[in-house]
Amino acid sequence: MKTNKITYKSDFQVSWQVIAGGRFFAALITFLLAATSFTEAQTISRVGTTAAPFLKIGVGGRALAMGEAVTTISNDITGLYWNPAGIAQITTQQAGISHYSYIADLTYDFGAVAVPVPEVGTFGLFFSYLNSPDIERTTIYSPNGTGEKVSSGFWAVGFGYGRELTDRFSIGANIKFIRESIWHSQADGYAFDIGINYITSFKNIKLGMMISNFGPGMQMGGRDIQIQHDIAEGFDGNNENINGHLDTDEFPLPMQFKMGLSADLAKDFMDMPDYSWIVAVDAVHPNDNDEYLNLGTEFGLYERFFLRTGYRKLFLKDSLGGLSFGGGAKVDVLGFNLALDYANVDFGRLDHQNKFSLTLSF
Repeated sequence: MKTNKITYKSDFQVSWQVIAGGRFFAALITFLLAATSFTEAQTISRVGTTAAPFLKIGVGGRALAMGEAVTTISNDITGLYWNPAGIAQITTQQAGISHYSYIADLTYDFGAVAVPVPEVGTFGLFFSYLNSPDIERTTIYSPNGTGEKVSSGFWAVGFGYGRELTDRFSIGANIKFIRESIWHSQADGYAFDIGINYITSFKNIKLGMMISNFGPGMQMGGRDIQIQHDIAEGFDGNNENINGHLDTDEFPLPMQFKMGLSADLAKDFMDMPDYSWIVAVDAVHPNDNDEYLNLGTEFGLYERFFLRTGYRKLFLKDSLGGLSFGGGAKVDVLGFNLALDYANVDFGRLDHQNKFSLTLSF
């Protein structure tokens, strides 16, 4: 009798979670569709019309090698960037770093930590920074330079949370603070990411959705936009140095809505437990460009060695996307699990770039 009572309670809890998860799933889809209605189709692509474009720079060797088609499979520390619902599957503490050269002598850094708490969920912290080398300041009267150096930097820091509501349905969210600065001026902002993942009962095919960088616009301000102006030019005796400032426009954040689909053909279709062959596709709807697809695949052996390839920004006109490839390995060292991933990414006219990332599980 006691056993039956316990079984009944467990079934009731699972059923309630499934129902609650389904309602939340439907509500979240409605919210995502409503949010993306602000980015309805236009006759122009709106390229270059958003603030903080560095938020679109991808992280992690695995994701970049797979053409960024990882909305449904970002189940490690990089899920804090690609889909916070993915970090719900982290079972041990993780830390990850990425450092690589970007285009035009820029460098990009990303670091994150995640801590799972039983029966509560997984919490994470992350930081990203795009660094630009100093440039010489020029003016109308000194077009060849004044001798001064102008510095700039772009960074974001955030907090994430992911939780499995059932063994097939997980949710996650981030909140992040954003800053762009150049010389003595800066723009601050904040944004939210919301993601969901669902594993279907048919061959464990995975579905995922995410909206990223949802928040108010950013506006540049600071002492660099302070000016002195003669409001009555041509009149004798007036003050020629009236303090004023230049008005700057507010620009929206680079919001994206993504839907993903993936399947493990080796494990779930071919019954090969020692191998994995993941195929994935993401449909991306940004508010500063046209829609496009990301495609990716990964072949794994014994969950230790991996080969990957993908294609970014398929069907996007005049894109700098293209073919990517790479690999990775997981090794145990002194009780720690190290994952080293590499990607070679095609940036079109800007040539190929090599990306590395390291993840430590302990």
